[in-house]
Amino acid sequence: MSKIIVGLDIGTTKIACFVGRKNDHGKIEILSMGKSESLGVTRGMVSNIQQTIESIKKAVAEAEDRVEGTLNINSVYVGIAGQHIKSIQHRGIHTRSNLETEIAMEDINKLVGDMYRLAMPPGEQIITVLPQEYIVDNEQGINDPIGMAGNRLEANFHIITGNVGACLNINKCVERAGQKVNDIILEPLASAEAVLSEEEKEAGIVLVDIGGGTTDVAIFHEGIIRHTAVIPFGGNIITEDIKEGCTIMKKDAEKLKQQFGSALASESQDNEVVVIPGLRGRAPKEITLRNLASIIQARMEEIVELVNYEIKNSGYEKKLIGGIVVTGGGSQLKHITQLFEYVTAMDTRIGYPTEHLANTNTEVIKSPMYATGIGLVLKGFETIERAGIAKQEEEEVASAGNVVTNKGTKRGSFFTEIIRKSKDWFVEEDEENS
Repeated sequence: MSKIIVGLDIGTTKIACFVGRKNDHGKIEILSMGKSESLGVTRGMVSNIQQTIESIKKAVAEAEDRVEGTLNINSVYVGIAGQHIKSIQHRGIHTRSNLETEIAMEDINKLVGDMYRLAMPPGEQIITVLPQEYIVDNEQGINDPIGMAGNRLEANFHIITGNVGACLNINKCVERAGQKVNDIILEPLASAEAVLSEEEKEAGIVLVDIGGGTTDVAIFHEGIIRHTAVIPFGGNIITEDIKEGCTIMKKDAEKLKQQFGSALASESQDNEVVVIPGLRGRAPKEITLRNLASIIQARMEEIVELVNYEIKNSGYEKKLIGGIVVTGGGSQLKHITQLFEYVTAMDTRIGYPTEHLANTNTEVIKSPMYATGIGLVLKGFETIERAGIAKQEEEEVASAGNVVTNKGTKRGSFFTEIIRKSKDWFVEEDEENS
């Protein structure tokens, strides 16, 4: 069996575990998934260690049971989100010592590694470092400097930071559930991997992932992430609004939202009524769908306005040809795309996580609520491939420095040979002139 990657989405409403592998054609297949109710997580942060551990164990066990044959999951790629997530812009510089070699992955890794050593305010740590444009010897706007010659390598970075305690708690829960954490990945980046195409990222697009506790925003332009933000409202606060506005139980409010909820009150009729059973012999409660949609619309408008603020704040408002892609559990509300288009005046579609998968015949995984979990599997494969490229480059550099020619003399790479010949030519010129 080929390499297995497991993504673990620790959300506010659910914990989902996805098992994926690459097929013979290089496409990624989701082999199985497991899901459990998230009992110990509030707004993306662990609030009860023991309950979270139990929920993780349950989701992982379910994913193992659904695989044909025997599978023991022991390492996972974990998603992180929450109100504590912040982002900063920073520029890094790496001065290369050996000018006779080309810029390789090793140089980029050193530059990125330096960013992880930046001093952070107390209680914060760097989660992810994302390179944007590179600058080689003051030549700007370079997307991929590998293979170029240069002395001074610089890059603009988008750095994601988070609360140390929140990161430690997630690590602790996963490890106590018997799993090794391969990497912690920012959830909106994972969702983007699952629902966006490279063409959309190039054109400029906004990803809005509406989860249970938070709404994550990620803005891409020219294939590079430009802005990230976390809005502290999600689907759960809409459920709370319905519970209070209609004076009903929370479980009934959640069912109402899922089955009859709409983000536009104007699309609902006054004469459409839902009856909720009364408590212990009390009379049933009648709720009009227009009233239900009005409650949902009021809160959704607030969330969309905050998303619109982040779009304007990013400075890319006029450059986003691709519009908005809405994903996550909250995107399943009826008429949500119309509300986004009405408030932001940008084209909007729902993002389904089957964009880059081989097996899209399974109805379960087509839901936008699984975008993050499937994205974590995709990011896991991307991480492995990047590590493989870096290792291959190291081996090539090592072998290129020890090539034995027919004459028995050692030579370096083609680039090194040109430098050597140039030096010899200048030495000969000097001798002739003297």
